Amino acid sequence: MALVQAVQAAFDPAGPLARKMPGFVARPGQTTMALAVARTLQEGGVLAVEAGTGVGKTLAYLVPALLSGHKVLLSTATKTLQEQLFLRDLPRTLQALGITARVALLKGRSSYLCTQRLEQTLSQAQALAPSDRALLAQVQLWARSTVQGDMAELPALDERAELLDKVTSTRENCLGGSCPQWTHCHTQAARQRALQAEVVVINHHLFFADLGVRASGVAELLPSVHTVVFDEAHQLSSTGVQFMGRRCSGAQVQSLVQDLALQDGGVARGMADWAGLAADVRQAHLQLWESVPPAAKDARRLWDAGAPQGVEPARWADALQTLVQALDASAQVCQSLGESWPEVAALGQRSLSLRQAWDDFSQAVPSDRVRWLVQGTALVLHEAPLTIARDMQALIAPAAQEGADGVGAVRKSWIFTSATLGTDPELGWFIQQCGLPAGCALQVPSPFDYARQAALYVPADAPAPDQAQHSSYVAQMAAQGAIALGGRTMVLTTTVRAMRTIASALSAALEGAGLAVLVQGQAPKRALLETFQRGQGGSVLVATASFWEGVDIQGSALQLVVIDKLPFTPPDDPVLQAQAQACLDAGGKPFKDIYLPQAALALKQGAGRLIRSETDHGLLLVCDPRLVLKGYGKRILAALPPLRRLSDETQWQQALQELAQSRHASAQGPAR
Repeated sequence: MALVQAVQAAFDPAGPLARKMPGFVARPGQTTMALAVARTLQEGGVLAVEAGTGVGKTLAYLVPALLSGHKVLLSTATKTLQEQLFLRDLPRTLQALGITARVALLKGRSSYLCTQRLEQTLSQAQALAPSDRALLAQVQLWARSTVQGDMAELPALDERAELLDKVTSTRENCLGGSCPQWTHCHTQAARQRALQAEVVVINHHLFFADLGVRASGVAELLPSVHTVVFDEAHQLSSTGVQFMGRRCSGAQVQSLVQDLALQDGGVARGMADWAGLAADVRQAHLQLWESVPPAAKDARRLWDAGAPQGVEPARWADALQTLVQALDASAQVCQSLGESWPEVAALGQRSLSLRQAWDDFSQAVPSDRVRWLVQGTALVLHEAPLTIARDMQALIAPAAQEGADGVGAVRKSWIFTSATLGTDPELGWFIQQCGLPAGCALQVPSPFDYARQAALYVPADAPAPDQAQHSSYVAQMAAQGAIALGGRTMVLTTTVRAMRTIASALSAALEGAGLAVLVQGQAPKRALLETFQRGQGGSVLVATASFWEGVDIQGSALQLVVIDKLPFTPPDDPVLQAQAQACLDAGGKPFKDIYLPQAALALKQGAGRLIRSETDHGLLLVCDPRLVLKGYGKRILAALPPLRRLSDETQWQQALQELAQSRHASAQGPAR
């Protein structure tokens, strides 16, 4: 029990964390979680921990992981959280514990500068827009001094910049060991650092994407790791379903067409009919595009038999086969010339990979998977497993068997944690979706006094979410709260359309009030949050999607969170439709077993933006009367933190006034 004892000592009120880590406060829930993690690391196996907001889960898994002395893989939800772990949490914890360890940050290849692609883009710089040429000059200057080659070092080149694709590589266009710049490859260097490190920080997208294609990286790293920790684990299922499936995009074909055509002036000019090859692939792709009837942008078509719904099967099959043949011809030509020119060999490999990928979609849909087509600026074909349960079981099972026969063998440990993993003590929804063994769940409640710190108001007379005036009502209520509080308001919506409608109505309602309306998409997420916080809450932030989680605004800058409606997953989601049908076939009830748990967890995430510390106070406004009028509302309410309830408009207005007055009193300080 040496590790358990060491962890207990570390969290002791007189221990190293209290002595050396500024701001550390011993919390019973945090220690409970840390000891549970320590026991799992010591014995091997699986632990899923729901650690309520304020528990301090990061420290609760870092301390036992670092004290164990084993090689650890830490996976979190986003690149931003990755960097926070790597740059802030890990160094502080190592320093407090007095431990030295080699730590590495590993991202996907698109996060690193590709020196070869940079050189190619520089040679064609005149074809770029003036703004991109200016950005390219910055990249060129930075490339001379960067050590890591991490594109995050260049704030001017955010993830939305088109130039990013021209100076980074993909699995398809990477030349691998044949690249003239292989010895200076930043992606390869990052992977080597990860293999040599004792603690490696990755993200869920990289974990599943890399594992799915068995590329070198995570798949190569995993066998040497003793402990795997998934933070923000509530995102695992959706991320895994997305990346453990297949995807074919017309954009990939169009990119290949462009690169084939460029060979007319490239290293292998005159060695093949490059223009003809490019034209054949382009025409085949156009034939496939024309086989699909026009539809609204980003329309999704389920794959019910041999073709997407609404598409004539024979025509689709013929067009798909023509594209496969054109890609096969391209692959053969490029491979025959590849020994002399690595760039041409890479084109051959891309052609072959695309040929195989598109040909896979001509086969029957496996019974445990779902397939669909998205029509946008290009056709995108998707196939995904219904759950990640089988894949996770395959990963975890070997670890569970290690040590069964051999004396002293070490079993691998898997830790899953988040502030929101379930609506019941067994965390049934999460455990089932991820294929984890029964009995591995632990719930650690938040230390916050929610009944004292916050209140919930659900207007029973609000318009139903499907009524035209609903968004206007949400904007009206948000404006009312924002004016009373001097801003300090975040509005979370379930759709982009609602976000835009509410933001527009809010701007009109707040005109002349001196409050700014910030809207997701105006700037990168980090910049919007910094603007919101710098203004000390003198604004209203309207957002959707990613702002429902990963937003940590402490203090009086945020005092009102408005949620437009219950976050049920859209019924036309192909994966959800297939999951619902599978549930029905198994004798279950899709609404009760799938839709409700998902909505409850999502609402819990959104509500979690409000109270982030012991001194925070605020109000949660949910403008969906179903929460109090429908029978299932009780189940969703039970998943929320135990906020005190406001029963009517009068109590709502009174709560706003009290919140505003308490802030003014705090700002003035004690009377003299």
